[in-house]
Amino acid sequence: MRREVRFRLNGADVSAQVASHESLVEVLRDSFGLYGARESCGQGMCGCCTVLVDGRAVSGCLYLGTLVENSSVETIEGGAELDAVQQAFIESGAFQCGFCTPGFILMTRQLLEEHPDPDDDAIKHYLSGNLCRCGAYPEIIEAVKLAAQKRRKA
Repeated sequence: MRREVRFRLNGADVSAQVASHESLVEVLRDSFGLYGARESCGQGMCGCCTVLVDGRAVSGCLYLGTLVENSSVETIEGGAELDAVQQAFIESGAFQCGFCTPGFILMTRQLLEEHPDPDDDAIKHYLSGNLCRCGAYPEIIEAVKLAAQKRRKA
């Protein structure tokens, strides 16, 4: 059984027919063709499926699609231009295969909202739920610091 769910997606009001068992990643992929949030582990352990719901990072593979009713959802595809975090990840080369990168970028956005000038330990702790199988961690930490610097200047 499906029901209509209305929410704001990357700044646009949308609706989708959602089954009660569908995850948010499935809704984003199947109803809107958005593939940036990727299901990898299916257990909320890797961070590849991270999306922002009302400004808070959630594991899209575990978050039921019906729960976004009247919420605001932001994916990596949101925005017409690159933001400071995305630009910092590019400039720092903070990715290799790119599979985990959307999750790291969205989690970094939340980190910088809460802690505008994090040190290495804070970055490592905050991003500990996101895994990079390629091992780009030093570059990711560099990217977070650069993004913080860019945001302070803006």
